[in-house]
This record gives sequence, structure tokens and C-alpha cells, in this order.
Amino acid sequence: MDERLAQRVRMFREGGHVPLPVVEFVVQELRALAAAGRCVTEDTAGMLTSHLMMALTRLATGRPAGQCDPDAQVTAELRAYPEAVSEARAVAARARAELGTTLPEAEIGFLGLHLAVLAQRTCATTAESEGSV
Repeated sequence: MDERLAQRVRMFREGGHVPLPVVEFVVQELRALAAAGRCVTEDTAGMLTSHLMMALTRLATGRPAGQCDPDAQVTAELRAYPEAVSEARAVAARARAELGTTLPEAEIGFLGLHLAVLAQRTCATTAESEGSV
């Protein structure tokens, strides 16, 4: 994780609007992605990080998250990336087990899109993906 992404995470952690267990869960997921060889930087995973933080926060605080159905374009895009959908479902299962939150299908779909994009990105250097949270 590069310094800019670590800064984004610190803002969520210190801002007081995201429960600490949600922040820690997302950091754990980012670390797992990096350990699996993904390029986890602000440029590649910033939107994924924010989306997951906010979706899990809405669910953790009893507000609805992603109740709409994914549109035809999202559904079509996801068909081309079944591995990203599987990965999104695995994240959702871990969130349910660790946080007690159930991501709706729409959120799983959008998470799948983020993960599909992340899978296609590479880091220019290893220094780009280093940093701490």
C-alpha cells in the first residue's frame, strides 16, 4: 500500500465516521490483495477502499447499502470477470463472518467491478506499493 492510500485509510480511521472494526477489516482485505500480488495503491485501489469503507459503515450503522439492482451494463461487465465476482463474494462472506454485515447483491456487483479493475492494474515499481497504515 502506498503512502497516499495509507493516508486515505488514516482519514477514515481518524475521522470518526467509520467504525474501527470496519477500517481494520478493509485494511486486512487490502493487505491480502497485496499479498496475492495485486498492485494496491491509491491509483489502483483508492475507489475500492472508499466504496468498501462506506458500504460496510452503512450496513454496520443500520442504514441501507446498495439496495438497487445492478444495471444491465454492470451485469454484462461482470460476466467477463467471473473470478472478480467470486472474489467479491468471498469478501462479502468474510464481512458477514467478521462484522456481522450482509452485503447486498448490488454491493457485491460493484465490489466485483472494483476487483476486476484492480486485477488488470500493475505497479510500475515495488516502491509504489509500499507504505504503512
